[in-house]
Amino acid sequence: MTWKKLRKLVRYFSQYIPFTRYTFWYGVAVFISFKLLYKPIPKNTDEPIVFQPFLKLMGKFVFIFFIALIAFSLLSTLIAWLYFLWKTKGKNSSLEIQFNNKQTSDKKLHPILNAALPDAFRPILGFVQGRLFYDDHELTDRFPLLSKRKKGNGKGKDIFGTNALQLADIKEYEVRGGFVFFEDMLHLISLPVKQATSTNFYQPPSLVEIEKRETFPKRTETTDVRINEMRRVEGDYLSYKDFETGDDIRRILWKVYAKNKNLVVRIPEQFEPYASHLYFYASFHANLKAQWLNNGYLQEMLNYYKSKVWTIYTQLSKKEWEIRYIPDQPLSIPEQHNKDAFAARIIANSNWQTAKNVNDYFHPKHGAVLVISSLTDPLDLKNLLDRCEPSTVVYFIKCTEVFADLVSLNWLKRLIFLPPKDRLSTLRATWIFSPMRLQIRKREKEIETLLKTKNLSEV
Repeated sequence: MTWKKLRKLVRYFSQYIPFTRYTFWYGVAVFISFKLLYKPIPKNTDEPIVFQPFLKLMGKFVFIFFIALIAFSLLSTLIAWLYFLWKTKGKNSSLEIQFNNKQTSDKKLHPILNAALPDAFRPILGFVQGRLFYDDHELTDRFPLLSKRKKGNGKGKDIFGTNALQLADIKEYEVRGGFVFFEDMLHLISLPVKQATSTNFYQPPSLVEIEKRETFPKRTETTDVRINEMRRVEGDYLSYKDFETGDDIRRILWKVYAKNKNLVVRIPEQFEPYASHLYFYASFHANLKAQWLNNGYLQEMLNYYKSKVWTIYTQLSKKEWEIRYIPDQPLSIPEQHNKDAFAARIIANSNWQTAKNVNDYFHPKHGAVLVISSLTDPLDLKNLLDRCEPSTVVYFIKCTEVFADLVSLNWLKRLIFLPPKDRLSTLRATWIFSPMRLQIRKREKEIETLLKTKNLSEV
């Protein structure tokens, strides 16, 4: 068992401990206060003690009131916890959760969790909180369940809460269960109840800034949209068929006839002024060491790349023709009525893969737009570009830009002012020491040079 796995398990099973880190410190504070307040006043002293008994008496009143208030809060928390256990006896789960994606104050899309807890009440001078665990014992932050709501029949109440989940990666998450915690006013105790709820949700990619490009579709399935330039369709003197009455004898392949005595003719190139569908390709192929694919640097590059791909797709989907996204890896995602939402889910579920390179993935005759990353193999890309038409639009996403920040400023924040708040901040500070940095930067320069030579895309 790895250290990372062990740390996850310890964090998960610590949810069952009813005491918190505040329990010890408040216990120390109460012990010190009791010793000071109930310490006998020395009789043999030269100092005046006129006001000391009065001050001690007032202190004792405040101390007793404070202890009574805490005791009342603890008792109400215990009653609320026992009541919930009694109401949910025999049930696997009572926690109801729903997810939807909305834009929050940071201008990014986040999964919004709507949670409700039927037949439960909030402790007097206390709190009820929830927490979900997903994937491999990963835990979300705690979210409050404080608002009261009557049910439709007017009988019984439930408590609910809404919270925007801040998750590290753009991907699909599988909820494997959850916890409900009943806490007192000072968070001295946290009484847990495990909930066997399960569902799936995903964090969608967000829109970012990117250059707009002029693109035209190549695939004709309907003749509703006319394009400005005639485009070539199947033919190009590369295909041939058996000779039929009416075919031009000048197109007979006499070499084939001399070899097998069959008359075949070339299929001439054709030009079509209509194109209805824009085929969109985004390669997630990563030609790197296998042990690098799941480290933090590659995960942040993947999140950055997904947001860029989604932004390009969104720009193209606003055109008059229909856009079709072709994934480069098998994904078991059910079809949806909203094609844009379906594409967003495909992008969110895609990962770096080593099975299909860009040369095998992209179809030059149908594909109008290709998105590649810094992890694309330059040799595979060169072989592909030799088969592409000049009208093909290639977007090159430099994934190392996700770490673009002032190193000195990063270290200053890390060491003096504020610790890093997320994984990306930590990785930015250490990116300069990463062994893969020079390799990926060298590959980016090779791809830039290749694209400029082919004059297919501006980087």
